[in-house]
Amino acid sequence: MFEPLFSRLDHFESPLCQRMSTWHQRPIVGGTFRVASWLGNGPAWGILIAATLVYSEPAVGVMLLATTAINLGLYKMLKSKTVRRRPFVFSAQVCRGGAVLDEFSFPSGHTLHAVSITTVLWSASPLLALWLVPVTLMIAASRVVLGLHYPSDVLAGAGLGVVVAQVILMI
Repeated sequence: MFEPLFSRLDHFESPLCQRMSTWHQRPIVGGTFRVASWLGNGPAWGILIAATLVYSEPAVGVMLLATTAINLGLYKMLKSKTVRRRPFVFSAQVCRGGAVLDEFSFPSGHTLHAVSITTVLWSASPLLALWLVPVTLMIAASRVVLGLHYPSDVLAGAGLGVVVAQVILMI
């Protein structure tokens, strides 16, 4: 169902992915983006949620837990339905610079989590969220720089993250 759309997008986005994926071959750039990607795997969010539950308003921590649960279900369902190949699978010229957590590319779960958590926190603690914005941007960029996602995967993850956060904030 999504194959014709993704095929066109893959061909359109692949040259950009090829160029950006060479950036991680520079040690400082690669190291920085690998750390950002690792943070987006969950350690940063787990610590942040635990700290919010223990040291801040528990209601915010519960909202963050709910956000994470919805994100997980949403992105797993979408990945199983869309089955978009990752850029390094589509093109041998895309240099893979990190490990993948699952087989498919669309949407970027790292970006989905980063954007939704930052958006929920923005309503509760704008100062804390302001500190998270650069981390969120680095996590999102790391997915393309490391050759693991297309830009459209990241944009879709960001858009879904905003939607999930808005739903949580309305409850």
